[in-house]
Amino acid sequence: MVAMEVPLLLVALALGFVARAVKLPPLVGYLIAGFVLHSFGVESSATLEWIAEIGVLLLLFGVGLKLRLSSLVRPRVWVTTTVFSLGSTIVFGGGLLLFGTLGVPLASDLDLRSAAVVGFALSFASTVFAVQALKRANESQSLAGRLSIGVLVLQDLFAVAFLVATGDGWPSPWALLLIPGVLILRPVAWWVLDRVDHGELLTLLGITMAVAVGAAVFEAVGLKPDLGALVAGLMLSGHPRASELWTTLLGFKDLFLVGFFLSIGLAGTPSVEAWFIGAALLAIVPLRTVSLLWLFTRFRIRARTSLHAGLTLSTYSEFGLIVGSAAVAVGYIPEEWVSTVAVAVAGSFIAASWANTTRYSMYARFSQSLATLERRPIVDEDAVVDCGWARVLVFGMGRIGEGAYDEVIRAGQHGVVGVDRSPAVVEAHSTAGRSVIRGDALDYDFWERFQFHPEVELVFAAMNSQEANLECIRLIRSFLPNARIAAIARYRDQVSELEAAGADVARNLYEEAGQALAADAVTEVWRPDGST
Repeated sequence: MVAMEVPLLLVALALGFVARAVKLPPLVGYLIAGFVLHSFGVESSATLEWIAEIGVLLLLFGVGLKLRLSSLVRPRVWVTTTVFSLGSTIVFGGGLLLFGTLGVPLASDLDLRSAAVVGFALSFASTVFAVQALKRANESQSLAGRLSIGVLVLQDLFAVAFLVATGDGWPSPWALLLIPGVLILRPVAWWVLDRVDHGELLTLLGITMAVAVGAAVFEAVGLKPDLGALVAGLMLSGHPRASELWTTLLGFKDLFLVGFFLSIGLAGTPSVEAWFIGAALLAIVPLRTVSLLWLFTRFRIRARTSLHAGLTLSTYSEFGLIVGSAAVAVGYIPEEWVSTVAVAVAGSFIAASWANTTRYSMYARFSQSLATLERRPIVDEDAVVDCGWARVLVFGMGRIGEGAYDEVIRAGQHGVVGVDRSPAVVEAHSTAGRSVIRGDALDYDFWERFQFHPEVELVFAAMNSQEANLECIRLIRSFLPNARIAAIARYRDQVSELEAAGADVARNLYEEAGQALAADAVTEVWRPDGST
């Protein structure tokens, strides 16, 4: 059996590597690998289908882990998502029915229900692409990033609802025990998560929760295992280590999803008609971006923020493939439509990758026209940050940043502002009397909104990551070329990296702490003559 899977792995690896080399998500390569292998007569296997199923379950478990109801109930998220999804379903479904009346192959086989299902599958935006695009642009914590993630999570819930609705028959009466069971098990699951280490036990806990506790239990009582995986993630949502758990599972989720994308490609190489319709769907991608841009600006979001969120959400989605596969299984749509959607997904990734690399120049070119879409006043969260009085900035208000802030104040400089992306940290420092604002030093959009003093003298990069401090220094040099920069590192070799990036002063945190501790011990506790 292992030998049967070797060609799949080799071709998937090769084409995934090629996709990554041209700055595309590897899943584009996996889809193409499936198409290529199918054209040579290779078919899917039970092992591959099992791997694909685990990948989907882990994906849905992650949706549950990241679910924050407070972020979904805001009108700018749920109204935008609902209107966009409903509008996309109607537009795509109606367009396909129109194509059918004109005798276009594939479309002519659709009735009202099947056209609506295909339109629904095309309404989703890709979580995989969006997360990677936000990470590359350091905008995961920006308003555009948070809007995008909110829309994606709500769309994922729509997909889960569809998967549940396509289940077979009525669930077992035992399903009534699931609600009290979840309420009882939730504190138990939290207790376990509190006590597992950061290694393989954490990984095993996540997989067990998704596959055994969630999917298997729900399937046993006649409910969709997909819903079970989502609920299992929801049980752990809000736990302080939920983010760590999801980060640990990301590699496994991506690995198992390789099987899913391969299985989609192995289901059938797209026909000429599928390529034609897929190309037509790609022509509509800019309309998706414009629609989202218009919807977001209705909620007094700046045009620039709305454009970035719209471009992030402009792709078709792997969830569309999941919905399409479920629809094929219950006979709602012909199987060839899954290959057609796959063509649109892969093509949209290519188009969106180019668009995301040019979005800054795109906004600069059309800023005046886009500004006419804005509604005033702009929401506080997206308005200009006026710190024109500050002469010293501290990025990262952890213990090091707090110490730097207080030391500058003790030195007599009162024009100091701290910046941190955690609302809890900002609130704690504000309560303590420090001038601290919420912002992400790695978010280009934040720097665009920040109104600086014309002569900022000193900037501290005091975040807990070397990569973050390096990126922060790069942005400081771009926006404040004359400011002096001080930065911290955790290892000796990182000091030279910070200095090469543009830091005027860089210090090894642990080495400096050790020297200070020794100096205090010599002067206050120990004497060379043995006295104390």
